Amino acid sequence: MRPIIEFCTNNMHHGTDKLMQELEANPDYDVIEYGCLGNCGECYMFPYALVNGEIVAAATAEELKQQVYNKIKEIEDMFDLLGG
Repeated sequence: MRPIIEFCTNNMHHGTDKLMQELEANPDYDVIEYGCLGNCGECYMFPYALVNGEIVAAATAEELKQQVYNKIKEIEDMFDLLGG
């Protein structure tokens, strides 16, 4: 199962653009950039992304990177557990 990671263009001022570029370089992930994801309060306050539709947020872009990779690992582990 390929994780889908979605970013909001308006959130790039938090430094999420670098994380998005890093993830895009991995052919095992589907990375999508939108003009708006409809989470304006979250977007204004914190770096965030959606991983398979779930909000992943952190205080810094570096922390977000770790949280996104943790969420991807959790999804992959669950997929393996279910026999995927």
